[in-house]
Amino acid sequence: MPELSDPDEEEEDDEEQWQWMEEENQPVTCLFCDRLLSSVSATLQHCTAEHQLNLIDLIRKHNLDDYGYIKMINFIRSTNCDASGLMGLPDGSLPWDSEAFLRPVLQDDPLLQTDPEELCGQEGSLHQSSRSESHDALLQRTQAAEERAQRSEEALARAMEDLHKLKLLAQGLVLNAEPGRSGNLSAVAELREDEDEAYFDSYGHYGIHEEMLKDKVRTESYRDFMYRNPEVFRDKVVLDVGCGTGILSMFAAKAGAKKVIAVDQSEIIYQAMDIVRSNQLEDKITLIKGRIEDINLPVEKVDIIISEWMGYFLLFESMLDSVLYARDLYLADGGSVYPDLCNISLAAAGDMQRHQERIAFWDNVYGFNMACMKKAVVPEAVVEVVKAETLISEPTVIQTIDCNRVCLSELEFVSDFCLKIKDTTDCTVMFSTGPQVMKTHWKQTVFLLEKPLSVQAGEELQGKITVRKNKKDPRSLLVTFDLRDRKQTYSLQ
Repeated sequence: MPELSDPDEEEEDDEEQWQWMEEENQPVTCLFCDRLLSSVSATLQHCTAEHQLNLIDLIRKHNLDDYGYIKMINFIRSTNCDASGLMGLPDGSLPWDSEAFLRPVLQDDPLLQTDPEELCGQEGSLHQSSRSESHDALLQRTQAAEERAQRSEEALARAMEDLHKLKLLAQGLVLNAEPGRSGNLSAVAELREDEDEAYFDSYGHYGIHEEMLKDKVRTESYRDFMYRNPEVFRDKVVLDVGCGTGILSMFAAKAGAKKVIAVDQSEIIYQAMDIVRSNQLEDKITLIKGRIEDINLPVEKVDIIISEWMGYFLLFESMLDSVLYARDLYLADGGSVYPDLCNISLAAAGDMQRHQERIAFWDNVYGFNMACMKKAVVPEAVVEVVKAETLISEPTVIQTIDCNRVCLSELEFVSDFCLKIKDTTDCTVMFSTGPQVMKTHWKQTVFLLEKPLSVQAGEELQGKITVRKNKKDPRSLLVTFDLRDRKQTYSLQ
């Protein structure tokens, strides 16, 4: 007696099969142009016909596994590389070997959801044979794929941890082996990507880039230097560390650079890619997403490194560490880092109104004594614009940094200082960077004294400043002042 099928089960089977067929036919953006194709199969055929690149042949040539295939797709999408150069790549180290290319460039990219083994086994027809398979076979394939994916994720987690350890070891060996190099990895370079995520996420927001671009002192200084010195950049290979929107890279390209490699780990780099294309500079500028410590550049050496690495108090955020890493690994002999020379200056101010608002305020808050709050408030350095009229001393330079020669160890320092007092008053503030010129987005870093110091005109106020990284967070700073009989440590974080 024939068995009767359950109509509800048949309906569910039909829905699952239609859902699978819909997934197979998701629209796909071409790897080499803006063309939107109807499916993965159509995309592969388009790449072969229009761009003369057979991706299946490329997978076979380099024997790419799942990870290698994923890295290749993301590398092509992130670097806008030319199809003609891919088939000519030699065996061995590939430009997409960096784990940075495991992160998808396009969300829900159908090409990343395709098994390279299945692509190679289907010999051009690709999805035609898959659609003719029975529903049971499709379910088996799906289950097998899920199991492979789970095993792969577990293996990837273990491999990433091992790779991170090996990377640190290899970097240390390379830097120690090259004469004239600093020989030490910075604490920033030793951070894993997940440990450094918050820092780069902060630069994924558009507001901070708008603020920096609108800082005319900052942006026009870089522009004028490059445009007025075209002989420095003509036919050179330039590396832009922390490129943001790509403004410095575009200045360098316009100044005559032969090739510019722009690197940034934050999400803003996707906008930078669009900006570069919008200005028809994609033939000169290659953008790479990732930390400079984690990626491999498509060239062995560069002639120039440019970067806007300066933070509050110059060294906050420790981005200079990354620039020095790039310098030691990639800068050619005779090359240069720009900016090349930087100073940190210190001055004294007498601003009793600001001291009252920030410190003395806690002595009487609506009739209550909250003076204990000063222990928490005073150690926090403040970033704000200092009024020029509150200056009571001449500024003095406490540290000069030559970006072409400085070692990592020199970014932590102790310096004696002497401030020549101009007015008889109470000193309430020590601060860095000058307020006498047009204000910048860096403003001034202010260290408020818990108790004002009485000073006399003509007096030389002597002290010592110690600057070191916070071991718990190497991107933040600890600054200690020894002033007369007082000692106070401030944090920038």
